[in-house]
Amino acid sequence: MNYKQESQRLFDGLFVLELANNHWGKVERGMKIITDFSRIVRFNNVKASIKLQFRDVDRFIHRDFRERSDIRYIKKTLDTQMSVDGYKTMVEAVRQAGCIPMSTPFDEESVRLCARLGVEIIKIASSDLNDWVLIEEIAKTRKPVIVSTGGSSLKDIDDLSKFFRNRHIPLAINHCVSIYPSEDSELEINQVDFLRDRYPEHVIGFSTHEQTDWTSSVMIAYAKGARTFERHIDIEADGIPVSPYCTLPHQADTWFKAYKRAVEMCGAPGTAKRIPPQKEIAYLDGLVRGVYAKRDMAAGEELKPDDYYLAVPLQKGQMSCRELMKGERLLKAAPAHGAIRVNQIDTPYAYNDEARNLIEQRGL
Repeated sequence: MNYKQESQRLFDGLFVLELANNHWGKVERGMKIITDFSRIVRFNNVKASIKLQFRDVDRFIHRDFRERSDIRYIKKTLDTQMSVDGYKTMVEAVRQAGCIPMSTPFDEESVRLCARLGVEIIKIASSDLNDWVLIEEIAKTRKPVIVSTGGSSLKDIDDLSKFFRNRHIPLAINHCVSIYPSEDSELEINQVDFLRDRYPEHVIGFSTHEQTDWTSSVMIAYAKGARTFERHIDIEADGIPVSPYCTLPHQADTWFKAYKRAVEMCGAPGTAKRIPPQKEIAYLDGLVRGVYAKRDMAAGEELKPDDYYLAVPLQKGQMSCRELMKGERLLKAAPAHGAIRVNQIDTPYAYNDEARNLIEQRGL
């Protein structure tokens, strides 16, 4: 299996459900989110990972700033701190729920925790796309990686693509706008086209923080070629307000169904000619003109343009305008205005079993 095939096998059709705000550091809340969303996943029969956020908080935040409640990110990180046992409990719950355990580690010790807990996919957040100390540690695990590209430069993505490709570590690249929440006018879904063209060896995804729609954007992104999708998820519980960029269980149900409808409507992959269904072929066969004799013709006569005409309907076994060649001879007599059939004419189609069978089975 080559690099591209391996990446497609892992990431194609994968939904990443990220527990928002580290589920406020509460194991019970996290477990409820896992339960509620895994039921929606099973009901819709989609492939999904449930993603946690790992931080080694004691090292992640400098000791001189731990009391700075005016710095929002530091305060939230401290307020939502989790123990290793808590993470272990939740990773196992994700696995037991039939989803893929996944994590965004924000420091090197958290990467090592991913390895110890058997997390199957690692996410690189947009903010860490050029944190090479962290990226090198992630690469040591040899685990598949998804990266979001919010706020990145082109060189950042080029370097990351080359880094993982050279190490033969599967990498999916998510188009992402790091605005929380995002308006429709800020989604920039055309970036999926750009990423697919520039990084054809990687699966391209769509990570979104929009607040108003769970149908249109996933269908548009899929049609453009995105194959993995990510949203933040949450539940209404404990009196805690849900962030406007988060997805609730019933909205995830809408999201999954919209994806499946997009898959159905888009059909075969854009890299190959589609195979028409039999009902479409049969419909078009009904519009094809058949070959009819203009006059009574005897066996042995050569079929010339003045001797036949083309008209609908096409009958079973009848030669059509598609097969008509010049200079064929009749093997059997044909009456005026009668259909000229494959078994009464000297034609290559009569001697090919597959072609003859198709002619005999189509038409009226």
